[in-house]
Amino acid sequence: MMKYLQRLGKSLMLPVACLPVASILMGIGYWIDPNGWGANNVAAAFLIKAGSSLIDNMAILFAIGVGVGMSDDNDGTSGLAGLVSWLMITTLLAPGAVAMFKGVDVSEVPAAFGKIQTQFTGIISGIIGATCYNKFKNTKLPPALGFFSGKRCVAIVTSATSIVAALILFFVWPMVYGALVSFGEAIISTGAVGAGIYAFFNRLLIPTGLHHALNSVFWFDVAGINDIANFWGQAGNGVYGQTGMYMTGFFPVMMFGLPAAALAMYHTAKDNKKKIAGGLLLAAGLSSFFTGVTDPLEFAFMFLAPALYFVHALLTGVSAFVCTILPVRAGFNFSAGLVDWVLSFKAPMAQNPLWLIPIGLVFGVIYYVVFRFMIVKFDLKTPGREDDDDTTEEMDAKLANNNFTAVAETILKGLGGKENIVTIDNCVTRLRLEIKDNTKVNEKIIKSAGVAGVIRPSKTAIQVIVGTQVQFVADEFKKLCK
Repeated sequence: MMKYLQRLGKSLMLPVACLPVASILMGIGYWIDPNGWGANNVAAAFLIKAGSSLIDNMAILFAIGVGVGMSDDNDGTSGLAGLVSWLMITTLLAPGAVAMFKGVDVSEVPAAFGKIQTQFTGIISGIIGATCYNKFKNTKLPPALGFFSGKRCVAIVTSATSIVAALILFFVWPMVYGALVSFGEAIISTGAVGAGIYAFFNRLLIPTGLHHALNSVFWFDVAGINDIANFWGQAGNGVYGQTGMYMTGFFPVMMFGLPAAALAMYHTAKDNKKKIAGGLLLAAGLSSFFTGVTDPLEFAFMFLAPALYFVHALLTGVSAFVCTILPVRAGFNFSAGLVDWVLSFKAPMAQNPLWLIPIGLVFGVIYYVVFRFMIVKFDLKTPGREDDDDTTEEMDAKLANNNFTAVAETILKGLGGKENIVTIDNCVTRLRLEIKDNTKVNEKIIKSAGVAGVIRPSKTAIQVIVGTQVQFVADEFKKLCK
């Protein structure tokens, strides 16, 4: 089950990758016309509308992205099946259709059906499409129906399955929606404390990939909070001084806290490993600061020093709490890095975003002091402090030289050769692999490629933390395994 949920989390990153484009377009548009949101300037209106075309249809992107990501071979047919499922479910459960089924006026239809076109439905549709594709892509029909054999039958099966899903949701969705709204309202009612609790669990769930499910409640229109769209003025339901409270607290952590933590880990690394540790931590720290992509850095110490990661999650919650009680709000479309911070200045719900600089500097100091103290006091095995005899020269950081073929070759050698590889996949920062025999895995060899770390979710699953260049490594890895 956990493996399936992790795969779903990875699949969600495909549509989420579309958000930086929306962020840039809408950010520039708001800079041009911060008051009229495009009403006073055609160029601004053009850019804002272009960006909102992605934000407003994120649920559809989820349906297609999850459909492709959850398929066995990432085939586009699965994405099309996800779209088929989305169209059928949302049409059958639209308020007008529900009113007709029940024989009542539209005004009497439960509010839940007015929110059926959400990211939640998109995810469900994508899962349906991918599941139908995986099970029926090789179906062989009698000659008379031969045209619909194989992948062509996927859409037909998906349609039938989606009708059943819509029937189930017809009864279940109002209850699920009500529960989610109650949960969201409970968190909102606790104000800054709720924001802190959310941010804490957001980080704590990163290793499992389940943070995406939690994010959807607060960032998207699943429970009526819709923090991202409201912050950028797309949903029109934002409350100045409140909207953005589930995003603001991440900026001090990603722009200052984690880079400071990386500095603490570098300063406490063994002298003969400082060079290789410094290369890894510098790249990961810059990634966190500029883009808000934290996986390379967090996974560098998450399993080496879990107590340290727990403290990181706790500090993230504290940051969210502090930012919420202060008159400061900033938002993002991708993640809480420098780029999104700058672009959010002129967003409708932005409030004193410059305050995040001094707040971030304070958290940077806290992170550095806490991390350095804990690493030294408890002898935590952060990067550069592992108990082995590798020297800087032996740990050749091929990744730093963009020699992706060499990196792939080293990783493959550490995994026991291509004969030991069952499946190859990757997400934004990780190479995800299924192997036959885990006794053939040599983590020391894998790490010598300059990667951030190695994770073993199960006996046959291996995840290699490469960083944002993982796609290039994956491509070379697949070539070597042919």
